[in-house]
Amino acid sequence: MSTDLRRHRGNLGERLAAQHLIRRGYAIVDRNYRTRHGELDIVAANARTLVFCEVKTRVVGGRTGPATPLEAIGPDKQRRLRALAREWLATDEERPHRPEIRFDAIGITISPSGNLLALEHLEAAF
Repeated sequence: MSTDLRRHRGNLGERLAAQHLIRRGYAIVDRNYRTRHGELDIVAANARTLVFCEVKTRVVGGRTGPATPLEAIGPDKQRRLRALAREWLATDEERPHRPEIRFDAIGITISPSGNLLALEHLEAAF
């Protein structure tokens, strides 16, 4: 699969995840925060919690790999996301302050034409 197509599908999944979070009462604080160590897909907040959210998008019938999008978030990825969150918290002076911090995962499954087939939101995933 070309890099552009993969990036397009990843962006679609992140947009769908952000819409889902907004419908659930979260405000999107930051998206695609990048450092040399990687990227935080979505940082969201509600009245009580600051949420660092990893989004994985898969196309049904696509390449081989983990059976579900969420299975693609292994221990190495989790460690990297925690480090990225620490960096984001240390560098963003205007960030919202909440009593709780949480790491969520959202798995998006789309059809080859880009239609949403499934969205699984796992709160406190790691």
